[in-house]
Amino acid sequence: MHEPRKTFPVVEQAFARTSGAPLITGNDVRLLKDAVQNYPAWLEAIETAAHTIHFESYIIHDDATGQEFARALAARARAGVRVRVIYDWLGAVGKTGRRFWRDLRAAGVEVRAFNPPVLASPFAWLTRDHRKLLAVDGRVAFVTGLCVGRDWVGDPARGIEPWRDSGVAVRGPAVAALEDAFAQMWALAGPAPPAASAPAGDRPAPAGHMAVRVIASAPGTAALYRLDQLVAAAARRTLWLTDAYFVGTAVYVQALRSAARDGVDVRLLVPGASDIWVLRGLSRAGYRPLLEAGVRVYEWNGSMLHAKTAVADRRWARVGSTNLNLQSWFGNWELDVWVEDEGFAQAMEAMYLDDLGRATEITLSARSRVVRSPASPRRRAGRPGSAGRAAAGAVSIGSAVGAAVTGRRVLGPAEARIMGGAGVALAALALIGLVWPRVIAVPVALIAVWVALGLLLRARSLHRERGEATKRDDER
Repeated sequence: MHEPRKTFPVVEQAFARTSGAPLITGNDVRLLKDAVQNYPAWLEAIETAAHTIHFESYIIHDDATGQEFARALAARARAGVRVRVIYDWLGAVGKTGRRFWRDLRAAGVEVRAFNPPVLASPFAWLTRDHRKLLAVDGRVAFVTGLCVGRDWVGDPARGIEPWRDSGVAVRGPAVAALEDAFAQMWALAGPAPPAASAPAGDRPAPAGHMAVRVIASAPGTAALYRLDQLVAAAARRTLWLTDAYFVGTAVYVQALRSAARDGVDVRLLVPGASDIWVLRGLSRAGYRPLLEAGVRVYEWNGSMLHAKTAVADRRWARVGSTNLNLQSWFGNWELDVWVEDEGFAQAMEAMYLDDLGRATEITLSARSRVVRSPASPRRRAGRPGSAGRAAAGAVSIGSAVGAAVTGRRVLGPAEARIMGGAGVALAALALIGLVWPRVIAVPVALIAVWVALGLLLRARSLHRERGEATKRDDER
């Protein structure tokens, strides 16, 4: 039994304007923990699909788990179901070969790769489709942090635990908004489908009592970034965060610090061992300012913690693909579900407390050193992760170094390691440039040539468009 949702018009208006996502009522949202709950629910939905399957994932590994999903998708396509799959080109590098996609297409699955490199846009590869979505028949949709692969399943025979992750199953009118988000990405990844084959426009019937916002973030919009700051400002009692690749901006860290100093119980759960070693160091470099303000920080003791969730005041909760770093907030296409329901938020809190049972709290010692219990196990998380996540680390390093050079903000003691590492790297680069100048000159020249060709191709394309527009005007 869900309690009636309390409304605060000013806060709700601020949430709607900040996120760009209206509140959709009449939904049922079920919390799914780890692959053991997510994957079977996905496969069941796929196997019972009658009309359409829309599947979008940053990475689909060509391993036993990926093959299981490939077989399920291919079987429904052969049965006449319209199956569309979007994968991120960069996410697939080294994970999935051409044969995997070729076999899916041969079975009748429509497959599109998002944002492969093109000559005319040398740096477009930095923008990635990091969304994870499965929508079936316009009746049910799954939004999650999980990709598809054995990392999330683990290998009990070899003592390898599955990655910790979270997702949701959504039924009700919000499914239509999720279908719309998929249609947007489908059009961006290739020609838009004919109107007759586009996702159904009928709004699903109400399925429950939960209010939902579908936050489909796009590069440069910072919708969730603004919302995350607003939640930190609006929270009155609790704000509990889980993040796989936390590298908070100075503004967001200050929002968390202000909330904690105002008496809000702010907690941050992050991996104890990460598949991106450089991001693990950057995350730890940011602990001190949080701890000094009263934010409680925990490190997960199991295998890789890959979840991206938030719950505040037992009223608001978020589950999806967005990490708390610059790449996710500003550079990627991301997808999250924001649920305003006390019952769901309670379930999120219970899951969070259960996770803390396998985590170690990070504290400041008597000498103000960041310390972790020596009894806590340290485990390798798995294989190296994506360049997109590494890019988030690079951007954060650049932000700190830029602040040191320009003096535009005050740097904290926690950023000393970043400054030292950047100084050593620049000194090494300068030495290489002096001793072996061609080592630097040749790559710079090649990049300049690529950028120049891209600009020239773009200029020619725009010139043609202008010529065609002029010709049409003359014909009128």
